Amino acid sequence: MDTPRHLDTAPPVAPSPQKNRLKMPDAYVLLFLVALVCAIATYIVPSGAFDRVTNDEITTTVPGSYHAVERSPVTFVGFFSAIAEGMANAGPIIFLILFTGGAIAVLEQTGAITGMVHSIVNKFRERQFLFILIVAAIFSILGTTGIVVNSVIGFIPLGIIVARALKWDAMLGAAVIYLGTYAGFNSTLLSPSPLGISQTIAELPLFSGIGLRTVIYICFVAATIVYLASYARRLKSDKGSLLGSDWFPSKALVSDNEDSENVVWTGKQKLIILVTALCLAGFLVGTFQLGWGDKEMAGTFILIAIIAGLIGGMGGNGIAKTFIGGCQKLVYGALICGMARCISIILDDGNILDTIVNGLANLLQGHGPIFVSVGMYLVSALLHFLISSGSGESVVLIPILAPLSDLLGVTRQVTVQAVMMGEGVVNCLNPTSGVLMAILAATGIPYTRWLKFMWPLALTWFLIGLASIIVGVLIKWGPF
Repeated sequence: MDTPRHLDTAPPVAPSPQKNRLKMPDAYVLLFLVALVCAIATYIVPSGAFDRVTNDEITTTVPGSYHAVERSPVTFVGFFSAIAEGMANAGPIIFLILFTGGAIAVLEQTGAITGMVHSIVNKFRERQFLFILIVAAIFSILGTTGIVVNSVIGFIPLGIIVARALKWDAMLGAAVIYLGTYAGFNSTLLSPSPLGISQTIAELPLFSGIGLRTVIYICFVAATIVYLASYARRLKSDKGSLLGSDWFPSKALVSDNEDSENVVWTGKQKLIILVTALCLAGFLVGTFQLGWGDKEMAGTFILIAIIAGLIGGMGGNGIAKTFIGGCQKLVYGALICGMARCISIILDDGNILDTIVNGLANLLQGHGPIFVSVGMYLVSALLHFLISSGSGESVVLIPILAPLSDLLGVTRQVTVQAVMMGEGVVNCLNPTSGVLMAILAATGIPYTRWLKFMWPLALTWFLIGLASIIVGVLIKWGPF
C-alpha cells in the first residue's frame, strides 16, 4: 500500500501565476544570509569583551569586566574562512550524520530493518498512541539525562522508516524521536551539560532543585506526547499532512523493499538487530560512564555496519560500497551543521557577542524579581539564536546573571532555570541549530513547514517554562 501522497489521482492542472511567488530560500541560503547579516553587524555594533577565567577546565566570564576592545570587523576573506572553520569545528557531528547514513544503508541491504519495522508495525498499527507514548518517553529519558542530545540525529532514519510503514509523514517520523529527546533535554533533570555546568558556575549543589524540575519535565513530555498524538490523528483525517501531497520530500532514506507485503524476518536478520542494539547500548553506557560523544557514536556506526554486513554475507567490498552510498545520501544534511556553526565564529571574530550580552544584561537592572526572572528567560531565548550551544550560552550568561540576581532578589536556582528554559523553548525552532537543520535537511522537511508544525508546541513549552519561573520566584526556589 503506497503512502498517502499517491492517493491524489486528479488530472494535472496547468500551473497558475501564483506558482511564481517568492519561495522560502534553501536551508543553506538561509544560513548564509544570517551569517552575512552577522558579518555586516561587526562593522556597526561596537566591539567589546569580558575578561575570562578558567577553573576546572570551564572558562567563564568575569562579572563587571566588560570593556571596549579594538574593532575587528570580519573581512571578505574572513567571512568565507569562517564557513570553512565552521565545517571543521562541526566535524564530529558531520561524520556522525554521514556514518549514520552508511550504517542504515548496510542494515537495509541485509533486510534486517525491513523485517524489524514490519514486526513493529504489526504490533502497533492499531495502537499508535501507545507507540508514540513509549518511544517519546524513552527518548525523553535519554535526553533529560544528557545521554542522547546531538546524537539523536543517528536515530532519525529509523523514525522515517517506521513512519512510512505506519502511514505517517516524515514530519511525525522525525518528531517522535527528535521532540521526544528534546522535550527531555529542554527540561533537563540530570544532564552534566548544560545543567551541571550552569549549577557549578552558579555555585549551586549539583542537580539541586530536582523536585520542581521533575514536575516541569513531566509537563514538557506530556505536552509533547499529546501534541504528537493529535498530529497523528490529523494525518488520518481530511486535513492530511502539513507537508502537502509529498509526505516524504527526501528520497535519501527510502528503502527499495519497505513496501513489500510479504516480509520474512529471518533468524540471521534478528541476530543483526540484536548486535546493533547491543552496540547502541554499549554507546549509551560509554556516554554515561566514560563521557563519550559524537565521535564515539560515529565510530559505533562504523562497527555496526561492519558486523551487520559480515553477518548478512555482504563481504568486504559489498559493505564498503553500500556504506559509502549511504553516506552520499546524507551529505546535504551533514554539511548544514558547519554552516550553522560558522555564525557563532563570525560573532566571536568580530568581538560583538559580548557587547550584545552586556547590553541585554543591563536591561534587567532596576526591576522587581518577577520582571527580572522573566527578563532572564527572554534574554536567554533571544541569545540562543546567536549561541546555539547550551553549554556555550551558560558559560557566557550565568557568571553575569548569577551575581546580578543576588542584588535583585532572585535566587540563583531560578536564574539557572531561566537560562535553561530560555534556550530550551527555542531549541527546536532555531535556524542556527546544527542538529535541527541537519534533521530537516536529511528528511527534506522545509524549514517553513517545520515552523508551522512546531510553533503550537513551542508556545506550550514557553508557557510551561514561564509558569515554572514565576512559581520559582514566589517560592524562593533554592537552596539559594
